[in-house]
Amino acid sequence: MDLIDVFKTKKIGDTVEIEGWVRNNRDQKEFGFIDFYDGTSVNTLQVVYTKELSNFDEITKIHPGSAVEVKGTLVESNGKQEYELKPESITLIGDCPTDYPIQPKRHTVEFLRSQAYLRPRTKMFQAVFKIRSIAAAGIHEYFQNNNYTYVHTPIMTNSDCEGSNQMFKVTTFDLADVPKTEDGQVDYSQDLFSKEAYITGSGQLHGETYAMAFKKIYTFGPTFRTEDSNTKTHANEFWMIEPEMAFTHLDGLMDAEEDMLKYVIRYTLEKGAAEIEFLNQFVSKGLKDKLEKVVNSDFVRISHHDAIDLLLGSGEKWEFTPDYESDIAKEHEKWITEHFGAPVFIYNWPKDIKAWYMKLNDDGKTVAAVDLEVPGSGELMGGSEREVDLDKLEELIKIHGVDRSQVEWYVNLRKFGGCYHSGYGMGFERLIMYLTGIENIRDVIPFPRTPGNLNY
Repeated sequence: MDLIDVFKTKKIGDTVEIEGWVRNNRDQKEFGFIDFYDGTSVNTLQVVYTKELSNFDEITKIHPGSAVEVKGTLVESNGKQEYELKPESITLIGDCPTDYPIQPKRHTVEFLRSQAYLRPRTKMFQAVFKIRSIAAAGIHEYFQNNNYTYVHTPIMTNSDCEGSNQMFKVTTFDLADVPKTEDGQVDYSQDLFSKEAYITGSGQLHGETYAMAFKKIYTFGPTFRTEDSNTKTHANEFWMIEPEMAFTHLDGLMDAEEDMLKYVIRYTLEKGAAEIEFLNQFVSKGLKDKLEKVVNSDFVRISHHDAIDLLLGSGEKWEFTPDYESDIAKEHEKWITEHFGAPVFIYNWPKDIKAWYMKLNDDGKTVAAVDLEVPGSGELMGGSEREVDLDKLEELIKIHGVDRSQVEWYVNLRKFGGCYHSGYGMGFERLIMYLTGIENIRDVIPFPRTPGNLNY
C-alpha cells in the first residue's frame, strides 16, 4: 500500500502492509524507531518496533537507505504524529552499506548536487520534484480545459528561432574527419539530413503553424541553448511551455498569461499542500503567503516607456541606469514589482532588443512584446504578438540576418489564410523555482545540464 493512501484513508486500529525505505533507524536496548518513507508523500511514518519481534537484533542493524517491507497496526502516537505503526514483521528487501552518502543529517545543496542520482531520497528534493510533477499536471489540465491542443514540436530542426549561435549543432560526421567542399566549408550535403541541423531552442515557430489550424495550441517539452552562463537561473537544457493563440492581440495575450499562471498556482497549492507546507517551513519562509497573494492579485500592466519613467523618477541610485532603448536589469525588475506589490506586465519593448518575429507597432520604434515580472523572481514569462504583415516580416528577416531559406514555410503562414496571433513562453524550471522557493535552477531539474556539468 502507498503511504499517501495510508495517511488519507487509514485510522488507528487498521492494519497495513507497506514497502519503502529507511530514512533513519534509531535502536535502543528494548525497542527502536524507523523513520519510514516511500516517496508517495513528503511525510514519513514512524515505525516503533520492540523485542517482541523474533528478528529484533537483525532489525536494529538495518542501515539508512535500505529497502524494507513492514506489516503492522496503526496505533496512537506518543509524539507529534497522529499515529505510528506497531509492526508485526519487518523484512529487509535491499540492504544499504554504511558508506551510503545520504546519511540522516543535514546536507548542503552543493553536496547533494554531486549526488544527483541519490538526492531525490531527501525530504527537500522529494518535495521539490513532487511539486514539479503536480505543476506539470496542472499545466496540462489548464490548457486541456480551455480548448488548447497539445502539439509535439520537433527536437531537431533547421529553423532559426532564437538565433543559431545559441543552438546546439546536430551531425553524424566523424568530427576527426569532417568532409569539406572545394572552398573549405563543411559539406553538409553528405550529412544525414543533407543540411545543417540544430537541436531546438524553441518550439514556437512550429507551434504557430498548428495555431493556424487549431486556433489555440500549446507545447510543453525540452529545449536547449548553448549559452555559456553560470547564473542561478540559466541551464543548457530546460523545459518550456509555449502556447500560441490565433485571433489574439496583446491585451488578450496578457489575459491568457495571467489566467494560466493563477490556475497553476491554485492547482499546486491544493494538490501539493503537504509539500508546500514543508517548503514553507524549511526552505522559504512566507512561500505560501507569496503564492496565495499572486492568486488574489490583479496583475499590473505598464509600458516599457512608462516603466523607465518610474525607475528614473524613483530617486534610487541604480547600478545600471534605466534606458528607454535597453532591457531592464534585475534590480529594476525587483523595484517595479515591490513598487506595485503585485506581478507586473511590461509591454511595448524597443524593437532592437527583441526577436525578429515580433509585431512592429505603429510608432516604428517598439514591438508588441510583453514580459511578466513577479515579486521575488523577476521575469517569469515572455511573449508577443507575431508579425503578420508579410512585407514587414520580410524586412525584419533581413535586418536580423535570418536565413530566409530556413523559414520560408513560416513566412508562407502570412500568405495562406493568416491572421493576427500571439504567443508566450514560460520556462518550466523558472516556474518551479517560484513555486518552491528554491533559488538555483540546478535544484529543480533532476539532472541539471550546465556549462562544465554533464554528469550521469
